[in-house]
Amino acid sequence: MLKIRRTTDSDRSAISDIHMSAFGQAQGQEIVELVNGLLGDETAKPLLSLAAEKENTIVAHILFTRATLHHEQQDVSVRILAPLAVMSEFQDGGIGEALISEGLKQLAETGVDLVFVLGHPGYYAKFGFQPAGALGFAAPYPIPSEHADAWMVQELRPGVIGNIQGRIQCAGVLDQPRHWRE
Repeated sequence: MLKIRRTTDSDRSAISDIHMSAFGQAQGQEIVELVNGLLGDETAKPLLSLAAEKENTIVAHILFTRATLHHEQQDVSVRILAPLAVMSEFQDGGIGEALISEGLKQLAETGVDLVFVLGHPGYYAKFGFQPAGALGFAAPYPIPSEHADAWMVQELRPGVIGNIQGRIQCAGVLDQPRHWRE
């Protein structure tokens, strides 16, 4: 049975292990440093950090951090999904999907309007994410044209997309060009 819950400070070691397992040695350490940095970054708050447990063991993690949209119209509440990780031995079992769905549900309940992600278009499209650049939302750093569809947005409040556009400003720790490669 899968249990999804908010993370606590005591989960930090398990969260690091998950990201190392999911991303491997080459990229894992960079992702672990990113997660640890975001969890302590005041510009990332409010954030939503969720863990998935199986048999009292954390097997997956997802993090949503605050972002802002630079535009001249109404106030919009924005989050960025980064990163999502499932331990390698638990991948392809629907755990990532469960984390995304629960995270989007909780964010919608708190009044978040838009959620952005830089990720695999085929995967995130299943959750209603669509190419953000084509809708007038620029990433914090340019996304190469061959990966433009990887910069995606999910509307949690109907009517936001199509009525506003602008550039996303992310939390300080995430605001580094190296985090915007796909």
